[in-house]
Amino acid sequence: MVVGAPGFRGNSPSSPATAPSETGRSGREQVSGKPTEQVSQERSGAGGGEGSHEQGLVPGAVLDHGRYRLLTQVGSDDRCAARLWRAKDGVLGRDVALTVLVGDRANAEHAANARRTLERAMHASTFNHVGVARVLDVVTQSPGDPECVLGLVIAEWTHGTDLLDLVAEGPLPPGTAARLLQPLAAAVEAAHHAGLVLGADHPQRIRVTSEGEIRMAFPGPLPHAGSGEDVRGLGATLYLLLTGYWALPGGPESAPRAPTDADGSLSMPRTLRPIVPLELSTVSVRALGTPETTGTTGGVRTGAAVLRVLEQYANAEPSSTVMQSTPAGSETRENELWHTEDPKPDSSRRRKLTIGVAVLTIATLVVLGWGTAALVGLMTGSNANSGPSVVLRPERTDNGRQQPAQPPPSAAGSVPITRADVFVTEQNRDNRADAGLVHDGDPSTHWNTDSYNDQFGTGFKNGIGLLLTLEKPATITEVTIRSPSPGTRVEIRAASSTSPTLESSRVIGTGTIQAESTRIPVKADEPTSHVLVWINKLSRDGRYSSRINEITVTGRTQ
Repeated sequence: MVVGAPGFRGNSPSSPATAPSETGRSGREQVSGKPTEQVSQERSGAGGGEGSHEQGLVPGAVLDHGRYRLLTQVGSDDRCAARLWRAKDGVLGRDVALTVLVGDRANAEHAANARRTLERAMHASTFNHVGVARVLDVVTQSPGDPECVLGLVIAEWTHGTDLLDLVAEGPLPPGTAARLLQPLAAAVEAAHHAGLVLGADHPQRIRVTSEGEIRMAFPGPLPHAGSGEDVRGLGATLYLLLTGYWALPGGPESAPRAPTDADGSLSMPRTLRPIVPLELSTVSVRALGTPETTGTTGGVRTGAAVLRVLEQYANAEPSSTVMQSTPAGSETRENELWHTEDPKPDSSRRRKLTIGVAVLTIATLVVLGWGTAALVGLMTGSNANSGPSVVLRPERTDNGRQQPAQPPPSAAGSVPITRADVFVTEQNRDNRADAGLVHDGDPSTHWNTDSYNDQFGTGFKNGIGLLLTLEKPATITEVTIRSPSPGTRVEIRAASSTSPTLESSRVIGTGTIQAESTRIPVKADEPTSHVLVWINKLSRDGRYSSRINEITVTGRTQ
């Protein structure tokens, strides 16, 4: 049989004596509807309930006429009664990944579901992508297999670590999570273009390679799964990497369940970990599905949409975050285990580093002291021997005209706001006519957002803002917001024009409104004429909304 071009292989239980000769001619007979009927006849009247389905699936057992020896069970997908094993191919002498479909052979529904999964896995055998383990073979049960076995999907073994082990000690940095998930997201998108479904919606079917990439290690989608399940799987995997929680039903018992808010909706990753960027947090939840399944409104339906956001943040963390190591007792290349955290420096190295920094600090202070003393002496001597003071005149241009001296920067003070407008990434603008009330000098007037059923980031809006135009360019040092809406979270952004994009505006300060007047420190490197006050979390009092009475901008003008 040629590896890489698998077909269904099966055996007719009613005629085991002829199976070897048929195998010798064509590898294995092609499966049609007949073997399922024969299996049902063979099992009719035979005992065996749910308790007997797993008998015989133990390390050391052999399947498919003794070709595959079971080594270690690495997981299970109870949604389709699949057991995930690492096994040894006795013919080619290599490790393989076995998806063992189990059930009652006399049960027509079990047999039909297993057959459908095997057919879909066979179609995926022609698909070749770095983000998916290659399907090597697809077979039905053999006469010598345990009674519970309905079929096998054989794929190349993915060396690395389990996805749940990756986050066992805590979630990953957002940039690392985005980089790791890129290959799987690209594989999902390519498979959907080819009309295939991978079944990447269960954490134990996914592994992390030694090169630091997430890979579909146990192909074989559920009998009736569609492309939406793969996209939901991407959202759940990203949610797991960012938070350490699994957000889809049907996951293993060892996977921590994702928490929910007070209203029963899924908690946003950004809520659980404020360092998670808004776009990564939003796409992970929106890819998860419908309100009935996750409590979210959904909105992401393709792998390409997820991939675009991942590519935006993939380079935020160094690729060395996931590193290879071989601790004592770990597997070799034949049975390897990889660590996924940065190596911790030993105490001696840390002590040497501390001493080096101390010596460098002392040397720097000595040099600065000597330089200061020399400068003071030079200035003192110069004043003692100097004549009358000299008034420097302004520079002259080539035509003889004097150039006015540049005035020094003024001290930080209130910068007048000449215009305010509502800024959104969608079409509708909340109470746009009232935007000017935030700088009219009257704290009794206000601008209010609309009232929403969902928090920003879980509904159709990511946020809303107020774009302020300053009287003159200023280097912003502080923004003060008078608001009776505690819990409102804002970003202060420097905008380039009166019609900027959210991506083009730079974040120069963040804060959460806690009291009636909240001061938000700002760190700006250059003057700006436009300031965007972007609200990405609303206050909640029954429904979600926020009110702003007055905004004051403090900065230095030229």
